[in-house]
Amino acid sequence: MVDKPAKPELNIIGRKPRVAFVCVHNSCRSQIAEALGRLYASDVFDSYSAGTELKGRINPDAARLVKKLYGIDMEQSQYSKLLDSIPEADVIVYMGCDASCPNAKARYSEDWGLSDPTGKSDDDFMETISQIQAKILELKSKLE
Repeated sequence: MVDKPAKPELNIIGRKPRVAFVCVHNSCRSQIAEALGRLYASDVFDSYSAGTELKGRINPDAARLVKKLYGIDMEQSQYSKLLDSIPEADVIVYMGCDASCPNAKARYSEDWGLSDPTGKSDDDFMETISQIQAKILELKSKLE
């Protein structure tokens, strides 16, 4: 039997935790995480994504591959957002933007340390998407 990860102490009453997936530009990894969070964990937490700068649009390769793999049209259901335009998060997940990562406060945070696949091959995107899916499921288990 596999032990369940320790549950963060969030002390939330009457609602699901709000999870913010945060990156600088909110155009690729954080958008993928928002989409997969909604797909796989909407029964446990509410998913948001945001950044400190706007890229103008969601990365077209990320949008194309998420649509192909999961049937989610991120360009229709999501948009690039700044951190101050989403509800206050209980959990912040930094996607892996090192020193330039936004500084935000939450009751619990973790850094997934994911490389940005922007400008790389579909295989690189698929690897990142797969990592995000696995980490979404791990986070869901922690917050259940």
